[in-house]
Amino acid sequence: MRHPILLAACIAGVAAVAGCGEKDANATVERAFKDVNVVDESNLSDVMLTVADPNEAVTYFARSAAEKPDDIGHQRGLASSLIRAKRVTEGAVAWSKVTKMKGATSDDSVEYADALIRAGDWAKAETVLDGVPPTHETFKRYRLEALVADSKQEWKKADSFYEIAVGLTTTPGAVMNNWGYSKLTRGDYAEAERLFSESIRQDTTLFTAKNNLILARAAQRDYTLPVIPMDQTERAQLLHTMALSAIKKGDVEIGKGLLQEAIDTHPQHFEAAVRSLRALEG
Repeated sequence: MRHPILLAACIAGVAAVAGCGEKDANATVERAFKDVNVVDESNLSDVMLTVADPNEAVTYFARSAAEKPDDIGHQRGLASSLIRAKRVTEGAVAWSKVTKMKGATSDDSVEYADALIRAGDWAKAETVLDGVPPTHETFKRYRLEALVADSKQEWKKADSFYEIAVGLTTTPGAVMNNWGYSKLTRGDYAEAERLFSESIRQDTTLFTAKNNLILARAAQRDYTLPVIPMDQTERAQLLHTMALSAIKKGDVEIGKGLLQEAIDTHPQHFEAAVRSLRALEG
């Protein structure tokens, strides 16, 4: 008589164990999906911050920030995306908000200063940078410090900050271009030429540095193209820059010759150079 009772107890026990196992399994699956969602969200955020259309990224992070207003990652994403979308005033406001949130770092303050510089608020950017601890030694911090010093014509400080910034990055081409332009505005053309040449050596795609190099050479009345990587279109554009610089210095005949060379060199119709030459001849 006891066997049926024992069997029933065993069946109940197995059912209970099975029930527990099912609950555990469901919980495990839910955790796994939750982890996958976190990974997917992280990957999507990375895509939005790098290769996505900037305005689409703004929409994505604005929605995410509205859903989780205390998530500093979403707020950072929104601020970065606004800057990428060239909505710098909104971006500066967004970065200001990030710097006041729990978990904010010195990097956030540096990004805020960068946004302020882009928005033209140099004084506030300087104040923000002054509040960053001196132990926070990053490339971006010192690049911005150099730009601020440049804006105040504090040349020794600017040179010092540029030098530190160059030493803190493996890709110094762009900051060397900035440093060269600083030297150009001071009238130190030879040093500007050296820095632009070094900038191009570091990054051969920097057309701005190539154009600035021509300006530095032309300022010294050197109207020959330097030996640097350039395609045919770039060569024509650089000749055009050199021509205008020569004309500005009073070397009109040289300028006319360079304009004609630019027109002949360009693989297509070079309207800007044609207009300049016609104006001179007219």
